[in-house]
Amino acid sequence: MKPEIEQVLKIVDACDPLVRQKIDDEFVEEIYINASKIVNRSVRKKSNGFDLIELKLDQLLTSKYFGFPLMLLLLAGVFFLTIKGANYPSQLLASGFFWLEEKLKLIFETFNSPWWLTGFLIDGVYRSLAWVVSVMFPPMAIFFPIFTILEDAGYLPRVAFNLDKLFKWAGAHGKQALTMGMGFGCNAAGVVSTRIIDSPREKLIAILTNNFVPCNGRWPLIIMLSTVFVAASFPPSISSFVAAGSVVGVTLFGIAITLLVSKFLSNTLLKGEPSAFKLELPPYRKPQILKILYTSFIDRTLFVLGRAITMAAPAGGLIWLLGNIYLNNKTLMSYGVEFLNPIGKAIGLDGAILLAYIIAIPANEIIIPTIIMIYSNQSRMMELEINQLKELFVQNEWTVLTAITLMLFSLLHYPCSTTTWTIYKETRSVKWTIISNLLPLAIAFIVCFVVYRIGLFLM
Repeated sequence: MKPEIEQVLKIVDACDPLVRQKIDDEFVEEIYINASKIVNRSVRKKSNGFDLIELKLDQLLTSKYFGFPLMLLLLAGVFFLTIKGANYPSQLLASGFFWLEEKLKLIFETFNSPWWLTGFLIDGVYRSLAWVVSVMFPPMAIFFPIFTILEDAGYLPRVAFNLDKLFKWAGAHGKQALTMGMGFGCNAAGVVSTRIIDSPREKLIAILTNNFVPCNGRWPLIIMLSTVFVAASFPPSISSFVAAGSVVGVTLFGIAITLLVSKFLSNTLLKGEPSAFKLELPPYRKPQILKILYTSFIDRTLFVLGRAITMAAPAGGLIWLLGNIYLNNKTLMSYGVEFLNPIGKAIGLDGAILLAYIIAIPANEIIIPTIIMIYSNQSRMMELEINQLKELFVQNEWTVLTAITLMLFSLLHYPCSTTTWTIYKETRSVKWTIISNLLPLAIAFIVCFVVYRIGLFLM
């Protein structure tokens, strides 16, 4: 190696990591520019309309000014299709499952089954599974194919390109943008998708922060609160826009927390030099239907749903036991609510909400039915119409501030047991699995406490 080159390399090595990264980026960019010039001088090919369209698309989708707004619009469109498209199939599945529930009860009664066995298996285990499948399956069956189409068509690398600078600022990997996007469908699937990140340190950052984007198990609660409480505080003419805006606002807040926590981890527990991320944008491709169906349905939807079902079944049984076992004329659930109430009140919630989140660790989908069960003093999980739901919550001292605080808690709290198990499988570390639960829980309590106190001060 020439002495001049050695001298330059020594100077570069002595630079700050960010400066070295900038030099490396400029060096690679210069290589691509020179390679492009050589190709243009040496290769002649017939131009076609698609090449021009592809060039214009890249200029638009990766633009400094239009890249982010278009990305957010597309994200909002995917959410809209997922939420709206899943409503009817979810209702259809729920109706079918609850019709089958009545038939199963008749069978148990025919064989003179004890009330506690019928209650435990049907009102507890079966009803929990029915809610999880009816709530989780339709959104995943819509979201994952759309996500896979964008991935197969070549758009997701453009998303990573747009977000690379933000994640680089956070000391994380640009591909974390893709794993974060997968987390919108299911955090467990998002954790699995971190396998695309080669650096173990940056992969771990992506795993620990994937929980801060809301999965489909948390969407029903966030959407319900934004509609029933937040939007209801505004005139009917703009209420739908307010509801949509509050959901998008919560999502953007989750992305901001993802970046801030990634920055914190990269400077403390997972301190290290960011790896170079050189992304050569692939050409746009026609999506392969068979590949999309297999990847989205088998690898993602059924894989995640299977783990959720495994975790939700015992949770349903536990909920029934807590609501039906009495001690001194009070259910075990009532004791849990009383114990947690002071902690819940301190952050703008209450003991019933916190207990519901503890019981529903296996699946966020059963949080709302559990809260209703506690407030209604019923022996099994149940559902109410929207108007009845708001009336029940208001009777239990819920306000708009309670709804906002709960939306933030739902966004930030610890991952469900399916995601936790997936984190352990990916990291093979009890330590990082525990941190993946305690870190978001601490952030959730801090954020909710601050927001609640500020809300009380402004009211």
